[in-house]
Amino acid sequence: MGPLDGVRIVEMDAIGPVPLAATILADMGADIIRIARSGGQSAYEDLGEAILHRGRAGLELNLKSDADRATALELIGRADALIEGFRPGVMERLGLGPEPCLARNPGLVYGRMTGWGQSGPMAMRAGHDINYIAMAGVLGLFGAPDAPPDPPLNLVGDYGGGAMFLALGVTAGLLSAQRTGTGQVVDAAMTDGTAMLLSLFVALRQSGGWSARRADNLLDGGRPFYRCYACADGGHVAVGALEPQFFAALLDGFGIPPDSMVQYDPAGWPDMQARFAALFASRTRDEWAQIFDGTDACVTPVLTLDEAFVAPHNVARGTYAPVDGLTQPAPAPRFSGTPSRTRPAETVTGAEALRRWMAR
Repeated sequence: MGPLDGVRIVEMDAIGPVPLAATILADMGADIIRIARSGGQSAYEDLGEAILHRGRAGLELNLKSDADRATALELIGRADALIEGFRPGVMERLGLGPEPCLARNPGLVYGRMTGWGQSGPMAMRAGHDINYIAMAGVLGLFGAPDAPPDPPLNLVGDYGGGAMFLALGVTAGLLSAQRTGTGQVVDAAMTDGTAMLLSLFVALRQSGGWSARRADNLLDGGRPFYRCYACADGGHVAVGALEPQFFAALLDGFGIPPDSMVQYDPAGWPDMQARFAALFASRTRDEWAQIFDGTDACVTPVLTLDEAFVAPHNVARGTYAPVDGLTQPAPAPRFSGTPSRTRPAETVTGAEALRRWMAR
């Protein structure tokens, strides 16, 4: 029984942030039913639903059919929340927009996830994570200064600015509905969420603490003590020795006298970086990992995903765990009194889904 045990959510099948938000909420105990297109391929069906659709039932409905649309409304009428990720207006055209759903269920939290938001001049345009973070001002911060920006996977827009804010918004809406008895619409936009994630850098830029040039700043690889370095075997290490005591531990691991380098003297950074690069290139990644193991130098190996599965710390924490024969990310965050758990994805008939929800 997780912290959201007893909460019922209808998820409209989608790609991108909606499935991850649903997985997070399901891991926390929410009872979720995912409505997928009848006769069609569900989102991520070919990528392994055991991970991306875990913890909830899947139900195929043809929402252009009066009977199936009535079934969907029946489910929504018994739900605490609904989450969807269509372009603005799609749910309205299906007859399942906020107005009929809230009329049917006044306490419903109606979570809407889009890239551009429900309003604004770009609201109806197509896009993907790379476009949303580009317009939010994030993409231009990644990569080398003399090359095009590097997309940071789709972690920042889809998942950081999207799924996490949708899950938070729906949870906040549920708390409000429990207190007031009144539901509401949650307009979660990836551009908005991504901008919120930028708060520190927005502040730094306006206070003169952040250059407009990529790889020229404290946290973007522009400092020799906060960046990645190549090692003798082609592997890499990540260095995050920002504070003086951590920088001193870094120098100690190198065998460099602590008074021979001034950490925050820009004039010395080119030579410092060249020296660090030469030193790291003299040994393998794992040799450096061993040298800095147990220290506060903030030096760690850059692991592949397969290596991360079996890294001792991750194994001890159960960060990745075997579920249904697959390695899966474990639920996060962790709760002391109502622990989250993984549950398998399942497919049920419409009659069975309705029976379960009506029985509660």
